[in-house]
Amino acid sequence: MKSLGWKTIVTTAAVASLSGLALAAAPTQAASPVADRARVHAVGNSKAHAGLTPRELSKLPLTNRHLSRHEIANLAVVLNAYHVAEGDSLDVDAFTDSFAKDGVFNDEVAGQAYRGKALGDVLPYMANLFPDVHRNLKRITVNGDEVSIELSIQGTFEGPLQSPAGTVEPNGAKIDAPTADFWYLRDGKVEKFNCYVGYTAMYAQMGVNLDWASAVDKH
Repeated sequence: MKSLGWKTIVTTAAVASLSGLALAAAPTQAASPVADRARVHAVGNSKAHAGLTPRELSKLPLTNRHLSRHEIANLAVVLNAYHVAEGDSLDVDAFTDSFAKDGVFNDEVAGQAYRGKALGDVLPYMANLFPDVHRNLKRITVNGDEVSIELSIQGTFEGPLQSPAGTVEPNGAKIDAPTADFWYLRDGKVEKFNCYVGYTAMYAQMGVNLDWASAVDKH
């Protein structure tokens, strides 16, 4: 299945959200499409996300085209979470608002979990390393309250990386790290987000190679 550029994904999610918001807004609250698009943060409002049309869904790399209304609403929540995590549309508050009060973001490869206010630490960290960070969604599977996505994290290494050995200075390298994301939702909110990032590939692309020799020398 052909992968889909993020710009199309953003347009789809924004159109869906705007469709719902337009129905809910009073006539005196009408605004320009540009202004509305900038305020698409209703990530927990299923009414705002249930408006993905068949045409819009057809543009997504879905493994199943026969989604229920509930599944479409869950998918739109996830798409909006990706949108506000992009380098050119970063919105930490909107991202954290997509999670339930007891929601958790698990960086499974790094072995770290983020809850509550700590959820707001994830996006700035990635954006500092890769100001133009972008998620290229390649394959999307929706099954009830579960959304599974194969993607790659892309960007330009323009911010310093703090490591146990010291600071790795940015070199402008382009990264394209294979990633798998698993979203679990409840009542229109993210209950658990398990993220598996190919850090080995990412670090190699950044010019950081694992020091196997030092590990061998210890034995």
